[in-house]
Amino acid sequence: MESNILLVDDEPGMVQLMARILSGFGQLRFATSGASALLRARELTPDLILLDAEMPGMSGFQVCEAMKADLALCDVPIIFVTAHSGNEFELRGLDVGAADFIAKPISEPLLFARVRTQLRVKHLTDELRRIATIDALTEVSNRRAFDQALAVEWKRGLRVGAPLSLLLVDVDHFKRFNDRYGHPAGDGCLRSVAQALRGVCLRPSDLAARYGGEEFALLLPHTPRAGAEHLARRVLGAVAGLGIPHEASPTAQTVTVSVGVACYDERSPCWGEHAAGSLENPHVTRTASDLVRCADQALYDAKRGGRAQACQRDIDEVDASERPAPHAAP
Repeated sequence: MESNILLVDDEPGMVQLMARILSGFGQLRFATSGASALLRARELTPDLILLDAEMPGMSGFQVCEAMKADLALCDVPIIFVTAHSGNEFELRGLDVGAADFIAKPISEPLLFARVRTQLRVKHLTDELRRIATIDALTEVSNRRAFDQALAVEWKRGLRVGAPLSLLLVDVDHFKRFNDRYGHPAGDGCLRSVAQALRGVCLRPSDLAARYGGEEFALLLPHTPRAGAEHLARRVLGAVAGLGIPHEASPTAQTVTVSVGVACYDERSPCWGEHAAGSLENPHVTRTASDLVRCADQALYDAKRGGRAQACQRDIDEVDASERPAPHAAP
């Protein structure tokens, strides 16, 4: 898999030198200031950052601290590139989360070796994290992965002013399916539904996850309500298209799902509260948990309305007293 490396130095000549040395490692991107480094890292999460420790304005130490405080960037290894040496400097770098150091003037073999080592560790760590966040039965993301992604995307949406939608999908009359066909068949049904949902997610940023039991979640960053409605219809069609027999269902002769759609976009009454994009805005009244609760209530609407359908609610329609908070995964 091609690596994505961000090179950060206020001296263009140093950036060009590192780029020449690392040209075979994959995609290289560049920044010449701390602020632009943060912007580029948030646009596309790097696999590794080579960061000049001393830059005018925002120093490398400040950039590193900001990245380690960001849920989307905290696991990215950072190699400081510096003309300084000594225990005190290295201890300061380690304190803010640096993975390694490269001294200026740069040694080509040493830079090559240390970058290769950090990328190898990063890819192994990513694979272990992927295994830990995959649901063993359905092979889509698990509840932990969903919770982490929701937290990241909610904060990202507030920061950049991007819409966020969520679909909660529940297999209709699943207990009756298990009672009629047995639990092994029920497991097979869940696997098939999960893969159908995964197939509906066309963008890399979309996340299909098992939310708990026979319930799934589709997290849709940068998706306003029109896109979420379209995807909900595709979910209904994809599951119906599986044609899994369900003779015990009072809804249909095949397996169906109900879908709850929650939306937070420019049409949400509370959108103006987040216009400044500040996570510390004291006027922000909605949270990521409200988006989940909203989808849960919309799902309840779909079930109450006859199942095998999708219902939508805006995040401002969430009613904390209407239903209990969504259940925790077993």
